[in-house]
Amino acid sequence: MFGCIVAGRLVQTNLQQVDVNKYVFELPDAHNINHIVVFLLGTIPFEPGFGATVHLLWPNKNWQMLGALSNDKPSAIFRLKTAAAGQDNNAQPMDTAVVAELGISIEPIQNIEQQLQQMRQSGNPSTALVPASAATAGGAGSGGSLPLQVARQFAERTMQSLFDYATSFATRPDATMGLFGSGAPVQVLPVKAFEDWYNTFLRKVQRDPAVAMQ
Repeated sequence: MFGCIVAGRLVQTNLQQVDVNKYVFELPDAHNINHIVVFLLGTIPFEPGFGATVHLLWPNKNWQMLGALSNDKPSAIFRLKTAAAGQDNNAQPMDTAVVAELGISIEPIQNIEQQLQQMRQSGNPSTALVPASAATAGGAGSGGSLPLQVARQFAERTMQSLFDYATSFATRPDATMGLFGSGAPVQVLPVKAFEDWYNTFLRKVQRDPAVAMQ
């Protein structure tokens, strides 16, 4: 149901279901992660009135909410603030073996909206919809990040491209099953479709960075 791409890496397939409505991706070499994409695969939508919150867990830390997904917003790009960001030049290198966890919790939309409101009020705004180029864009705004409208456009076009390409390879198994009793049919997407799209997208961006906005 969910997919995850760490910038500069292949699509992750190590999704683990840890509870009825809760899922976890393990993120190895976590201190070298700066941007991550989380998305619905498009084969199974959320039930009406439901969505998902997205969280990050560093070792020996508490879960931190990043943002949310819904049928209306099936993908998001998050910019992660790692412990390495404020590291002193004379400090010891970060342990590359550190593994963080990306948590996804399916919840009623009403609960999600309340959590997002609490996150905004706490002064910890969502890091969603920040494109990979934002960290070095040097444009106007805090930290040189791109305007929200441009970032949203980038995310929507990128994920639409991925969705169109990957779902063109979708197949339906012999039997169908429902998610949480919804009875929705299941379609299967080959992981290689994501890998091929990712590699092709990277080659295009390396040749012409503007292609990401086309």
